[in-house]
Amino acid sequence: MNSPALDTTIRKATPHDVAAITVLLAGVLDSDPVTQRLLPDPAERITVLHRLLAVDVDHTIETGTVDVTLNLSGVAVWRRHDPHGPRWPLGDHHLATFAGTAAARLTALNSTIDSYRSWAPHHWLSWLAVHPAYQRQGLAGELLRRHHQVVDGTGWPIYTVVTTEATRDLLREHGYRAALPLNLPNGPKLWPLSRGARPVPPTVAFARPC
Repeated sequence: MNSPALDTTIRKATPHDVAAITVLLAGVLDSDPVTQRLLPDPAERITVLHRLLAVDVDHTIETGTVDVTLNLSGVAVWRRHDPHGPRWPLGDHHLATFAGTAAARLTALNSTIDSYRSWAPHHWLSWLAVHPAYQRQGLAGELLRRHHQVVDGTGWPIYTVVTTEATRDLLREHGYRAALPLNLPNGPKLWPLSRGARPVPPTVAFARPC
């Protein structure tokens, strides 16, 4: 069976895209090993994912960057972290409200990730997902390269934590360095990675001729 034609056109997401992006992310995360461990009940899993992801994506479109392919088959969700910037919206209140019986497990996940998170200014890759029908065609790499061009103009590093060795290896191919894995309480491993800051090229000033 032939794969759908690949369109690598990438654009910024808008609030009108939140529902479609939420469906894409929830569909990909439904089979993720960490998600399945934290949300073992399939019905609860998809409900909780939709609730939490909709809040996260909507907030990031407003305060960070969400890149999508033209046909919404791939997405990269990036947050900016600086001491004076907006806080991540999914705090304990949201987890208690939306996550039901999984709230304690998701809180433990956040705490584990926070143990790796830098408090210096950086960009954070929250989600990188491609619909299964479009995977292994280089689309994830295109989404990464687009934002790397933006970040490299700021001189900020990038941090992320991923849930599979395949995603870890993909990011390593794009210049990320893997740290020692993080261990969830009685759960699978998480893979923290970072991409070092690229120095901002100096502005060259030319003296006006006399």
